[in-house]
Amino acid sequence: MALGIAAILFARGGEIAQFLFLQLVHRWRWAPLVLTPLLFAAVTHATRCLWPAARGSGIPQVMAAQHNPAAAARSPLVSLPTAAAKAIGTLLILLAGGSAGREGPTVQISAAIMVAMQRWFRVPVTAGIIIAGGAAGVAAAFNTPLAGVAFAIEELAAAFEQKVAVSVMATVMAAGLVSLGLSGDYVYFGIMNTPLPTPAMLIVAPAAGVTGGLCGGLFSRVLVAFAGAGEGAGVTGWLRSHPLLFSGGCGLVVAATGIATGGLTWGTGYDTTRLLLAGRHASLLLGPGKFLATLATAVSGTPGGIFAPSLSVGAGLGQSLGALFPSSPSGAIVLLGMAGYFTGVVRAPLTSVIIMMEMTADRTMILPLFATAIIADAVSALVCRDKLYHALAQQFA
Repeated sequence: MALGIAAILFARGGEIAQFLFLQLVHRWRWAPLVLTPLLFAAVTHATRCLWPAARGSGIPQVMAAQHNPAAAARSPLVSLPTAAAKAIGTLLILLAGGSAGREGPTVQISAAIMVAMQRWFRVPVTAGIIIAGGAAGVAAAFNTPLAGVAFAIEELAAAFEQKVAVSVMATVMAAGLVSLGLSGDYVYFGIMNTPLPTPAMLIVAPAAGVTGGLCGGLFSRVLVAFAGAGEGAGVTGWLRSHPLLFSGGCGLVVAATGIATGGLTWGTGYDTTRLLLAGRHASLLLGPGKFLATLATAVSGTPGGIFAPSLSVGAGLGQSLGALFPSSPSGAIVLLGMAGYFTGVVRAPLTSVIIMMEMTADRTMILPLFATAIIADAVSALVCRDKLYHALAQQFA
């Protein structure tokens, strides 16, 4: 219950932060050029000095914690102060117009709540508890219980045992039921039913897989390179050795990109993604613009996830592919673009397919989704050998 309530409150906070930012931009169009860099630098400074375990997505921290749960229970990786800092920092980045998501942070927040409850009841903290908390975070954030279980199996758990499976499924179901009871029975992106004809599927699915794999792999490779760079290690090392200047520069990139695209790249990108899935159109700048804004936000050193922004980038790529197939349902091609890019970034094809189906309630697309995800995973591995979250988790080991 606590996990579901926390996820809902965090989601509402994110919506309010984005609304306030858009209201500011409506009044003063150029305000982001000042506000965004300053807030990015301020949040980075606070995170580095006070809560270093709160930076980034939150999923790598949970992956690192489950390898040594006894030590993690006493460390900042999955502690309540870190969880609070993660929530506040992410909301501030959304208030600055950053291209960040709340799903990764919800994973870390949920794991921290699970660990705290175990300690309060004097129950030993195990890897299964941490994994279950993280999986429940995915389920509650997207209202996708099956995707939460799949993500636990595919990404969070290094060795998935039967007793861990029981903990994961029980926790995910509880969080899902609370979210369902408080938010109502909803589908994240709305119900879709746009089957793709077989001749088009045989062409579009490989195209979406290759494009998504290349772009997603590039995103991961750059993010891993920045995360692994130390002081003096080339250009990235010099940039990382000046964190506040670098973070402010990232904020300036985010601000300039948002202004140049007419606001398409602000925030999570949820609204634009939903419109594209419904068959509407947006500027073709969405894909590359959102890619740049998300990358700048992710490497800045601030808290914030990449799940929702990655879906938005994929939607933009899907729209661009759809222009090559005008006779096919545009929403279906957008969905494949999302699956291709999301898989290319996180390298979790099973989670990608399940999450796409649960977020749209479209069972007609299962075959092209699987084809796209498998191809994207293979192509992404050629661009970035290391899986993103596994590579980032090494920072916290």
